[in-house]
Amino acid sequence: MAMNGPPVWARRDGADWLLELHVQPGAKQTAAVGEHGGRLKLKIAAPPVDNKANAHLLAWLAAQLGVPKSSVRLVRGEASRQKTVAVRGIDAPWMKLA
Repeated sequence: MAMNGPPVWARRDGADWLLELHVQPGAKQTAAVGEHGGRLKLKIAAPPVDNKANAHLLAWLAAQLGVPKSSVRLVRGEASRQKTVAVRGIDAPWMKLA
């Protein structure tokens, strides 16, 4: 764990880390771009139709964190920009995102 602990947008929930995200779909490329309203802001290179942005988000997070796709799941916010994602199998996920 980092010396000063996790950022405000990451918290432990049993074996999972819950990441509070603000997601902006339709970007040219997928990237973390800082914090927004106490959440990690991500720009996603996928349109917000037919669940494509959510699927892209989860696959991108798994790749960035080096965990299987099955270790990343959407907990809240399927149709919202404000999302909560649970990640399992990694310590300090914010170190690879922020």
